[in-house]
Amino acid sequence: MRGSRSGLDSRLANTVATDALAARLVWKGVSSRSVADPPRPNKERQMRLTLLLAASVFAVPQFAFAQAGAGASEASAEEDRGRKGVEMVNHVLKPVPLEWSEERMGRLALPDGFTIDVFARDVENARMMDVAEDGTLYVTRRSNGDVLMLRDTDGDGRADQRRVVAQKEDMHGIEIDGDTVYLMTVNDVYRTSRAEDGTLGEFELVADRFPEGGQHPNRMVQKGPDGKLYVSVGSTCNACGETNEENATITVMNTDGSDRRVFASGLRNTIGYGFEPTSGTLYGFDHGIDWLGDNEQHEEFNRIEDGQRYGWPYVYAMSRFNPQDTPPDSSFSDYAANSREPIGLHTPHAAPMQMTFYTGDAFPEEYRGDAFIAMRGSWNRKTPSGYEVLRVDFENGQPVGMKPFITGFLMEDEESPTGWGHMGRLAGMAQATDGTLYLSDDTGGIIYRISYEGDAAPDHPAPSFTNAEAGDLNLGLVEG
Repeated sequence: MRGSRSGLDSRLANTVATDALAARLVWKGVSSRSVADPPRPNKERQMRLTLLLAASVFAVPQFAFAQAGAGASEASAEEDRGRKGVEMVNHVLKPVPLEWSEERMGRLALPDGFTIDVFARDVENARMMDVAEDGTLYVTRRSNGDVLMLRDTDGDGRADQRRVVAQKEDMHGIEIDGDTVYLMTVNDVYRTSRAEDGTLGEFELVADRFPEGGQHPNRMVQKGPDGKLYVSVGSTCNACGETNEENATITVMNTDGSDRRVFASGLRNTIGYGFEPTSGTLYGFDHGIDWLGDNEQHEEFNRIEDGQRYGWPYVYAMSRFNPQDTPPDSSFSDYAANSREPIGLHTPHAAPMQMTFYTGDAFPEEYRGDAFIAMRGSWNRKTPSGYEVLRVDFENGQPVGMKPFITGFLMEDEESPTGWGHMGRLAGMAQATDGTLYLSDDTGGIIYRISYEGDAAPDHPAPSFTNAEAGDLNLGLVEG
């Protein structure tokens, strides 16, 4: 794949081992394992190796063989035959919802000096969020098909006013630009205006006929520094050849819907994306393919550039070939050579959601310019991943590392049939006008407020990534 390195030898690209990747990754503050070291099994967490070369049957119920050359060009069929079959170790493991409590919230892990409190509760299906210049928080609720307005009028850090201000089936994406608000459903982008009391006016249709959602109907809209709208359109499937060129893309258009075109392709489902404040560069976190294994595919952090392709559905990570599918018009190697590799990798199946760049001054200076991403959490990994907030550390407008910011929403639970429970599946991230951060939980119906109090903050455990050994999974940024 193009981008962070020159072309990868096809034999190396065709392997499913993790060793070739380990030497390419850097973890800020944590050392990756050497390529000479074997993967370290974690018996306590019963973590399984991701993809194993095999030529016979398996002992696990969920698996798939690549069908050599099926529906492929001659060149890709040749490469595919060399694999002799691939074993995929998969699990369905759904942590049960746990009731919120002060005690459980107190067990959440945050960096020193930070604290987390409830800003609003009973906010059913709280998904994406944005904040107006006057501090009003707006939350989309997909299952309710509406937008909820929340205000803290007395400054105590808790919402004391709430009102439904818009209704439209499958409402999800939201972008506030002054007193103009852009909202997105599965197929349509709308524009409306804010009144002084925070209510929204009549809807004006900006763009319609975006493709059907299929497996990924959660559409997003962001306004770029160039004044254009950037719309994320997920794939209809886990991994397939799409029939609509706008699926699995970031699409760009003018604010009136004109000059609409594909900006970047090969992005399976990039819900969390945004523009780095100093350079204006677009970054995003893409959801990896399911059913490649418990530890495959990583969630991918991309520098998203105009006209570039990012690999899905045929190529992923550092030019690895998806054993379930083959390119229709080229070899795997050629497809990889003409696709961009990610610049960072996070725990497989963690499910990245909304992302926001921090531009406030209420946190220590080292956090300014960093990206924060809500990780909703897995349903198909043993042991579970995600249920956390990830921080991508930026310096001078460039990403330099990935760190856990808030963890602990996933908990071991003796009463759960899976042994795991969660105190929320995280969805939205937004920065308040006072420099604090909002975090939404779309299953528990809670919106959290994250602030920095220094020495006055209560003690919390130190955060560490959920069920992820950095050396074993090769997490972090990829060296350029």
